[in-house]
Amino acid sequence: MKPGDIQRLLDIMGQLRNPVGGCPWDLQQTYRSIVPHTLEEAYEVADAIERDDYIELQDELGDLLFQVVFYAQLAREENRFGFADIVQSICDKLERRHPHVFAEKNIANADEQTQHWEQLKADERKAKVDEGKPHSVLDGIAYTLPAVSVAHKLLKRAAQVGFDWPDEQGVIDKVKEELEEIQQAWADPQARAEEIGDLLFTCVNLARHAGVDTETILRQSNRKFEKRFRSMELQLDALGKSIAEASVDDMDKAWDVVKSRETH
Repeated sequence: MKPGDIQRLLDIMGQLRNPVGGCPWDLQQTYRSIVPHTLEEAYEVADAIERDDYIELQDELGDLLFQVVFYAQLAREENRFGFADIVQSICDKLERRHPHVFAEKNIANADEQTQHWEQLKADERKAKVDEGKPHSVLDGIAYTLPAVSVAHKLLKRAAQVGFDWPDEQGVIDKVKEELEEIQQAWADPQARAEEIGDLLFTCVNLARHAGVDTETILRQSNRKFEKRFRSMELQLDALGKSIAEASVDDMDKAWDVVKSRETH
């Protein structure tokens, strides 16, 4: 990257927000109005990575970087902070959280580093708590994250202080219990919905015990379903039937054909 490239981006952002000759859309934006775009760009980065599309990844990372620059511009206009302050903050945080790299602290392995990292983050959260406000190990979790991500963070925080099943069997038994409670509550729509939520929460815990990221594996399952469904449509088309014309039995048979091909 040539020196000044980031400044070029900052200058472009400044011109977009310039009341004289700027972009009408950009001038109307606020912190809150940009949030949906930020989330969308973050997901598009994840999508490019999962598809191993590194050309697209470069472009999507640029879009995500632009979101940071946009927030920085808004904050600069309000004399809150600027892009340089954001860079300074993350540099300070990384050095503070990696004393084994940037200071003279010895950490033996990755597990010890993870424990140290979590302790540092806990200390930082505690330091941010307003005076007089009760402190909780659950402080600082952003509820604007996808619900399964919030669930994972809640469960992980609770586990760090020992509130957890000793092994996966306890969670598996809990999944079975939640399924039974759904059946018992099925006649009551409100209770049924609550019990389904409990089941989803418990499934997130099962994924955590399995050492997998719930968001990632659910996206993989989404893609697998889409791939199989599209293949089923092609299978039905080869038999002279459209998806709209096919019966449930036709679709089941085509689906089984698609699945059998995956195992051979």
